[in-house]
Amino acid sequence: MEREDVGKKTMSTDDDVKKFADELQREIMDRARKVYTETVIDRWQNPRNFRSMDRPDGHAKAKGSCGDTMEMFIRMEGDIITDCSFSTDGCATTIACGSMATEITAGKTFTQALAKVSTEEILKRLGGLPEADVHCAQLAAEAVRRAMADALYQNKQAWKKSYRKVD
Repeated sequence: MEREDVGKKTMSTDDDVKKFADELQREIMDRARKVYTETVIDRWQNPRNFRSMDRPDGHAKAKGSCGDTMEMFIRMEGDIITDCSFSTDGCATTIACGSMATEITAGKTFTQALAKVSTEEILKRLGGLPEADVHCAQLAAEAVRRAMADALYQNKQAWKKSYRKVD
């Protein structure tokens, strides 16, 4: 084979791989749309507040029944939760639930957020989830509540915040 032919063959193979990947992605999204709402898909592909936070006022890490872990971080000014973020090693549904949990929590007073953030509220705002995925909403709600409890504890022990490291 001449050198030109090898280059053409590589180019053709690269094109074939790209076509295969594009088709696979379309198939995955078609299947996802049959099971999940557009809100779930949007929060999965474009999660809000997906980041860790330096020196949060509240931090918690929770592990779900499926083995996914979620970390929640909150920052407060007075009684208002000014920022809420999360990170996870979980699946698309866990990402969507974590994203929604932060949206429910941020901008509210501590009491409002505590009253509002729940498995039911996350499910409602996402437009529901299949029964097999409800545990993801439970994980997100639990992680937020634990982060809020940590913020409350840290507020009573304010001097500890200066020495605190988040794992």
